[in-house]
This record gives sequence, structure tokens and C-alpha cells, in this order.
Amino acid sequence: MDTITHGIAGALIGKAVFGGRDLFPARAMGKDRVITWALMLGAIFPDSDVLREIVSKNDLLMLTWHRSITHSLLCLPLWSALLAWITVALCRWRKWGAPSFVTLCGLYAIGLLSHIFLDLVTTFGTMIWSPLEWSRPAWDILFIVDFTFTGILLVPQLVAWAYDVPEHHSKRAFLTWLIFTPAPFLISRIARVVGAPISNITVLVATLLFAVLFLLPAVQGWGLRVRYPVWNRVGLALSCLYLLAATAAHFVALQRVEKFAQNLNVQPQAIGALPLPPSLWHWDGLVSAPRGVYEYKIDLSEGLLQHGLFDASYSDPNVIEHSYFPDASPNRFIETARNLPDVQTVLWFDRFPVTYFHPEGSEAVVEITDLRFARLRPDRTPSFTYQVRFAADGQLLSQGWLKPKK
Repeated sequence: MDTITHGIAGALIGKAVFGGRDLFPARAMGKDRVITWALMLGAIFPDSDVLREIVSKNDLLMLTWHRSITHSLLCLPLWSALLAWITVALCRWRKWGAPSFVTLCGLYAIGLLSHIFLDLVTTFGTMIWSPLEWSRPAWDILFIVDFTFTGILLVPQLVAWAYDVPEHHSKRAFLTWLIFTPAPFLISRIARVVGAPISNITVLVATLLFAVLFLLPAVQGWGLRVRYPVWNRVGLALSCLYLLAATAAHFVALQRVEKFAQNLNVQPQAIGALPLPPSLWHWDGLVSAPRGVYEYKIDLSEGLLQHGLFDASYSDPNVIEHSYFPDASPNRFIETARNLPDVQTVLWFDRFPVTYFHPEGSEAVVEITDLRFARLRPDRTPSFTYQVRFAADGQLLSQGWLKPKK
């Protein structure tokens, strides 16, 4: 999950459950705002591991280091205590009201847990048992950037802020609506660029929904009668419902992929149903076979009226329409590449690897791509493609990540 969404989720938990208030005070920093800051910073902290990647020249740290120690359940008490100690010291220095050290430890632990959980629901994998074990569990429920989920987490907090002060509610509501109105158009533009277009109807519905959410509560001032925590609790409840819906959709998609694998008459080495943007209707079914990977794109809206969304027994009549990505025929260059230590690390990380081979002039090129990271636009190089170049005599010339072509 992206770091911004992690922070928004942490702040929402603080406001909805622990009596936190808005991050930026009008006059002074009080205990209620320290609570929100603690939950938000705890939810962001695990991604501080990217700082090592920025200063290091090791291109494989994204695989071996990111989402490891700072995302570990075993190390969570240590990070909670460290962050609580820093917070207590800062609050004493600034003379801010703050919860006790023990309470802050608990708040930071919850923020850290929210981050770990929201990373687990994506496809990248999170080393939650490091340093005891370096496996990467991944639940494949949400795409790593899900604008719908982020919106569900954020909008209720802004509505709560807008209608918290009676004398300013009209101005605040209009301001938030004005800021958010262009958002669906901007997101649609981004989605089209990356190859996951959003329909014009969806953009229109989202725009109208923002107007309803921000402006309708101003009618006869009924939004002022809803208490600040209630808005946030509604947001937390809706985000949980969204996760449950995505979990159910993943279950159905995985059932279809398993049926697809059975019809292939191959011995599958790995099976997955991975989320695709822009919505939880779309999934990427992958089946790793001994000599390649089969891909089956799933749209759960197909057959919805006849069979229902959660009918796992539904058999897609278009199941034969799939793609097959075969591994290159074995040769000495591929064998040498796969035995390189860095390539071994890449293969440890990959769940659905495909090996390609092609000559370029006097050089031999081996590329390994993990189809887990879907290529939404065929004209672009897939992410996480590792390339190894050899001279004709087998000498290693270079190795590293292949930069995507724009």
C-alpha cells in the first residue's frame, strides 16, 4: 500500500477509536492531537526502510530489505517503545499534553499493525516474521494503489473537519468540495496513462458523490448534529466493508483461476488471483506451469446478473481466451544466469517468473520477468524485469533491473 494511504488510515483510526482530533491545532497541541499524530506516524514508520534504498547502490534492496525489519511483527514492540520514548521526550520539551508512555506504546503498536496489515493485503509480499524467517506472505486482495479505498479513508475525516465548527462549516464544506471536484478527472487521466482506464460514467458518479458528501450535510445544518467521532467511525466501518468485499471478490476470482488451471491439464507450480486496477471487479489470474505461465484476465461483472457475484461455481464461457508466456528453451547462457547470486535473489522473490532469451548483435541477453506485476500497457516494459547480458564467449557483461520504456 502506498505510504500516503497508510498515514490516512492511521489518522482515521486515531479519530474514530481513540478520541483523536485533527492534526493541526488552531491554538495548541493537546493530548487528543498527539493521539492522532502517534497513530499516523506509527502507520507511516515502516516505510522508513526506503531511506536505506535511497542512499545505497544495491538495486536488490527493494527485494531483500523493503518490507522486512520495520514491517516485522517480531520487531513491533521495539519500534513501538522507541517511537513512544521519542514522543514523550518531544512533548516534555514542547510542554504539550500527551498520553502516558505505556499508552503511546499501545497507540504506536496499533499504527504499526495497520501498516503491516494493509501491506499484507497487496501482492508485493511482507516479511512479517523477519529476522526469524524471510518469507514474504501476500494476500492479493487490493492493488497497491487503490484510489477508492484511499477515498473511503480520507473523505469522512474531511467531512468531520468541515462540520466540526458551526460558525465555519459552510466555508469549510465548500472549500473541501472545491478541492475534491477535480480529483476524479485527475485520477481518470492517471489511470488512462498507466493502462487502466476509468469510464466517464464512473468519473461523473464520483464527482456527484463528492458534492453530496460535502455539501448535502449543510442543508438545514443537519451535518452539525453528527458528532465528530461518528463521521470518522463511519469511514472506518466503510473501509472495513470495502476490504471484506475485496476479500470475497478475491475468493471468487481464485476459484475461477483454480478451475481454469484444472482445464489446462498441467501440473501447476503456483496459482494466484491478483487485483487489477481500477476496481475490485478486475483480477489477473496466473498459473505457473513447468515451462511457462498462463494468464487469465477476469472481470467479475461478467455473468453477474445470471449467476451473482459470489457464485464461485460460475464457469466463464470465455475461459479459453487466455495468454501463455513460455520460458525460453534452456541454454548455457540461461543456466549461467540463473546460477548468479543476484539472479537467485530475484528468483526467490518472484512468484510467477518467466525467462526470456534473445541475441543482440554479439551479445546474449537473458531476462526474467515476474508476471505478478501486471503490464497494463503492452507497449511498456513490465516492472521487475531483471536483465543479464553476456558476451558471445559467455563472459558476464552486466546485470540489473531493466528500466521501463516510456
